[in-house]
Amino acid sequence: MARLRSFDESLPMALLNAREAAMSQFRPLLARHDLTEQQWRVLRALGAQDEPVDAGTLVATTSLQAPSLSRILANLADRQLIDRSSASNDQRRAVIGLSKSGAALVATVAPESESIYATIEAQFGAKRLKELLTELADLTSLLTNPDVTIPTSRRTSR
Repeated sequence: MARLRSFDESLPMALLNAREAAMSQFRPLLARHDLTEQQWRVLRALGAQDEPVDAGTLVATTSLQAPSLSRILANLADRQLIDRSSASNDQRRAVIGLSKSGAALVATVAPESESIYATIEAQFGAKRLKELLTELADLTSLLTNPDVTIPTSRRTSR
């Protein structure tokens, strides 16, 4: 039988542990605003768009499964945080955008969220955090599309 690398060298576990550690910093903020992590992810993604988007775009942007996104969108619509309408070029396709109250909520949460990011940057280092985000984006690109070539200038031997 092949020998497994040690558990503390498991990439999926390291990523999961880092995600949990990062989210533990944001969960109290989200709870104060009666938001789940996934709801915030959707609102934040919509807040970053210049115009309403379809559900497929939200699935790709938020890394949520379509059935989960449907439930989240229903909840956000019930709370009047999003608006749904038909796409102008295809009446069968729905597009989703922030409502005025959804945009106000994002505007309220954003400064607190950025304050948490500032604390993380102060503790971990802004340069290191930027490098980490670049490395994670490169890893994601490589693993989702093996034909991707990561520029040598970004590869480091640490």
